[in-house]
Order: sequence, then structure tokens, then C-alpha cells
Amino acid sequence: MYFYKISLIHSSAPSLTYHSEKVLSAGTIVLVPLKSTSKHAVVVENVQKPLFETTEIISESDKVYSEKQMQLAKFISEYYFSSFSEAISLFLPYSTSAYFHTDKNVQKEISDRQIENIQLQIPKPTLTTSQQKAYNQLLKKDKALLFGVTGSGKTEIFISLMAKMLEEGKTSIFLMPEISLTPQMEKRLKVYFGDKVAMWHSKLTKKKKQTILKGIEEGDIRIIAGARSALFVPLTNLGLIIVDEEHDDSYKSMTRPRYHARDVAVLMGQKLDAKVVLASATPSMSTYHKYEVVKLDKPFVEAKKKYTFITGNGINKTILNALSKQYQTQAQSLLFLPTRGNFKYLYCQACGKTHLCPYCSVGMALHRKKRHLKCHYCNFTEMIVDTCTQCGNTPLTSERLGTQEAIELIDAAIEGIKVEQFDKDSITTTKKLKEALARFESGESHVLLGTQMLSKGHDYANITLSVIMGLDYILGLADYRARERAMALLFQIAGRSGRSKEAEVIVQTADADFFKRYLSDYECFIKDELAFLEMADYPPFVSLARILISHKDEAKASKITLDTVTKLKMFKTVEIVGSGKAPIERIANKYRCHILLRAKNRVPLLKALHAVDCREIEIDFDPVEFS
Repeated sequence: MYFYKISLIHSSAPSLTYHSEKVLSAGTIVLVPLKSTSKHAVVVENVQKPLFETTEIISESDKVYSEKQMQLAKFISEYYFSSFSEAISLFLPYSTSAYFHTDKNVQKEISDRQIENIQLQIPKPTLTTSQQKAYNQLLKKDKALLFGVTGSGKTEIFISLMAKMLEEGKTSIFLMPEISLTPQMEKRLKVYFGDKVAMWHSKLTKKKKQTILKGIEEGDIRIIAGARSALFVPLTNLGLIIVDEEHDDSYKSMTRPRYHARDVAVLMGQKLDAKVVLASATPSMSTYHKYEVVKLDKPFVEAKKKYTFITGNGINKTILNALSKQYQTQAQSLLFLPTRGNFKYLYCQACGKTHLCPYCSVGMALHRKKRHLKCHYCNFTEMIVDTCTQCGNTPLTSERLGTQEAIELIDAAIEGIKVEQFDKDSITTTKKLKEALARFESGESHVLLGTQMLSKGHDYANITLSVIMGLDYILGLADYRARERAMALLFQIAGRSGRSKEAEVIVQTADADFFKRYLSDYECFIKDELAFLEMADYPPFVSLARILISHKDEAKASKITLDTVTKLKMFKTVEIVGSGKAPIERIANKYRCHILLRAKNRVPLLKALHAVDCREIEIDFDPVEFS
């Protein structure tokens, strides 16, 4: 009889002990009885016979987690404060028949089949002198930042690196921050790699995922591209991980485990001896500070770009005239709004109070198309109200412009113009995404209007106007990275236009002088901002962590916070920056408090956090969100 510590897959439950008559290796996926049902679990290690009675493992699966996957999951669980079960559930297991068969002849047969499937002469893009120089530099480095201005041809370098890996019999992972980028990138990759590349993201059907995994097992698929979950696909002989738009916060998971895909990619590269390339036109401060930089200074096509700074808050005459001019000349435009979706908040002109969600301390978002109010935190929905719940005044009004209101304004002002709504409320499926981008690419729609999704690497030659609204709203956020976020957004949205023709960028802001200073040199902004962050004791010069406490009883939430702060005060090398009510005090009828911590070194901070970690608190290490 053998005894094993196991972890349930897709569970936050602690490790359990079971027995089996078989010798099982760590990483084996097994089926175990649990109460009145059965669950899949992974064998963590074999243990001594415990003092209590154990239950027998039902069966073992033909799937297994590799030793490296187990090591990475252990690190993720400890660094990002999750259970091992939650961490290992990020990974997709290998097929035992394909990769861990004991029969040497079978192993050789699979290996030979994989080698046959590698086309030794892969077509490659023709690189310019500066691209070739950057490519050669990256080949010599285990990990580096490719800092290239928008339109400088970073994708051609990525393709050349992936082709090199294929020629060496190695596989590659190519990460993008959002699935909104995958249709266009898929087209470009297929030109060079055909069926050897597969796109991987959360919107894929189970059947499609199984087809891709089978292609990986058989050695037909050698490149996986997609959003952050693509990092955990079971490729063998991994040679390269590319993290494009590495500055993007979409790489940070907001649920447990709260990992950052960029940082896990670097760790994975070290563990698997794979090259890691982080790339961006607006790199994050931490990446620029930590890693060697390879630069692409000039765009592939140098088109003149004119910047116009205007004041105000809404779509005014200047913006409408510019959009109309573009439409009349059959050119295309892009318009960015800082708010998510087709919403705005209702507020009372008499008492100034916003109409709040009854379960969260946030405003209810007005969705005009669906004729309802919705909370974007707990998803509570109600009919549109017209009377203030605080003072009884009628009617309620709203000021913030949402995408739907913007479309209505443009439609009313410019006859015949077709505006494509591009945000997470309108783009809910992969099919809708592809259809929206196809309409814009074909010229059927004339303006691409939306939120953060617009900033993420789209490349359309006919865009000769970018309109950027709401940067002051981002500058005013209670976040030490507010300036970085606003500046990066300006560069990213401006970079979507003028790819092949002269273009205009209209920026609506009351702080034009701040942005004008850095328009021609993002690196200058990075250096100034790093000096500020060092002086103010913020990352990358210190480590930050946030503890979140959430409870239905407000007094209980406060007590847990106070008790946690008391324990943390014992750790003299850890600074308690602040504690108390969270900026959003209530979500889903639970009261929220938080504690913000920092330390010069991450090891003492991790030790302190592990000392106070318990089920009543949620720990976010290296946080990017503070509400």
C-alpha cells in the first residue's frame, strides 16, 4: 500500500491524503472519491502512512503534469498566495502516451514524426538594417526588452525568431494582451507558418482546444499564440517565449492565483532554458529598469504626424469637423474614450449624489441600448430610475460620455458615416470581433470607436486620424502609475494612425504641456518617471503588496484589518503604507478594507505576508489595481 498527498484540480481546497496499491509518480492525474462524488486530482508526493484512515484512489489518468510544471506551480502558489491546486490548474497536462512512454521505440517513433513535421526551410520576412541588427542582438540574449516605436516592425522580428526556433526543432509561445489582437495576428502568422501555428484563448470551444492539443501531441503544431492562458499550453522543447505589449495590465490576473504572465514567462524561460523577448513601444518602468534593452528607434514607414491639443470634455465641433473631413476623403479614424462600454453614471443635481448599486459602493452604469442600469462589479441590474434615492429629487442626469452616446452624437452630426463600436460590451464573442474588424478593414465602417481595446496593437494603413479623449481622467486616478498609464495610452493610440500616410492626432486635455514635453521621445519620459519613482519609493525600486479584506459584517472586516496590521507591525523591514476602507467600500454586499505594504526587498515582504496569510484575507503581490 502506498500513500500520496494529492491536490484537487480547479479547487482551493487544501492537500489531502489517499492510498493506492500502485506506485504513482508526482504529477500523475488521478480520480479520487470525495464525499458522494469523484474529483480529478494531481499526485503531489508520496508520504508515510498517516495515523488516520485513508480512502483509495479510484484510477489514474493518461494525463500527467511534468516536473517543470509542478515546480512552476509551486512557485506561483507561494509567490502569488494561492493554493497549489489553483496554481497547477493554470497548466494543461501532457499526454502520457505521447511524451512519457517508457518504451524507447515508441519514444523514437514520436520523435522522428515530430522532426518530419518541421519544415527546415521556413519562409522569413525581409528585415531592414535596423531590424536585422535588433534580431541579431536578441539572438545573443537569454532575455531582453525589444523597445520599438509603434510601426517599427517588431512583428517581423518575432516571426524571424520563431522561424529560427522551428529550424532548430524548438517550439514557441507568442503572448498578446487581448484576444482582440488575435484575428489580425493569426493572418500574419499563417502566411509564414501555416498550420504549424494555432491561436489559443479563453473563447475557444472545448472541441477546438482538444483539436489543438492533439496537434501539439503529434508535433504538427509548433507555435502557440494567444492571450495569457497560452503560456500554460503543454509544448515540448520550448525555445522561445515572446510577450508582446508587455506593459499591458491584461497580463495580470485579477483572480487567484493573481499571477503576472510577463513575470511568469521570464521564470518559465529560466526553468526551461528558453529565450524570452518582452516587447513594447511603451515599456513598463519595471521592465525597462530590470532587463537589457534592444531598440528600434524609427518606424518602418516614416509618415508625418501632426498633434493638435484641445480642451473640454465631450465630442465638440473640432472633433466632429475632423471626423467629417476624414469621412469625405474616404480615410478612416479612431476615437478613444476612457470609459468602458456604452455607459455613464446617473447623479442628482440637487444633492450631487450618484445613483449607487444597493450592494456595492459604486455608481450604477447606464446602458441606453438595453434600457437598464447595471453594476459592473456584482452585475446587479435594474430598470432606469428617475428619482434620487437620497433626497427624492427628479430627474436624475448624467454627464460622462459613453461609447453609445458618442456614436449617437457622431451619427446625428455626420450623415452616412458608419461608426464601429469596439469595446467589451459590444465585442462579446470571437465571431463579433472578427466581423467588426473585417468591416473596418474593408472600409465598410469609417470610425473605430471604443475604449482600452483600441490601444492594443491594431494595424490598419488607412487610419489617418486618432482622437484621444479623457486623458485627464486617467491622470487623476489614485494610482502611482497614473502618469505612466496616461502617457503610454497617448503613444499607443497615436501609434495606430499614420502607419503609411500623414496623420493627425487630436488630444483632449487640460494638461497639454505635460504631454507635449515627451511627444518625440518616450524614453525621455521613462527616465524622468524612474527618477520620480525612486525618490518617492515606488516600484521598481521597492516591492509592493496589497491585502484585501472582504466581509458581510462591516465591524468584522474592520477587526480583521486591525488584527492583521497589528501582526504586520512585528516585521520592522516592512512598511505599512496605509490601511482602512478600500476606495470601493462595498462590492456584492460585502464591506471591503485594504492594507498597502512596501519593502526595499521582496524576501522580507513575502515572509511577513506568509506569516499573516489566512482564509479571511486576499493577498495581491505586485498589484496593478488599487480600487
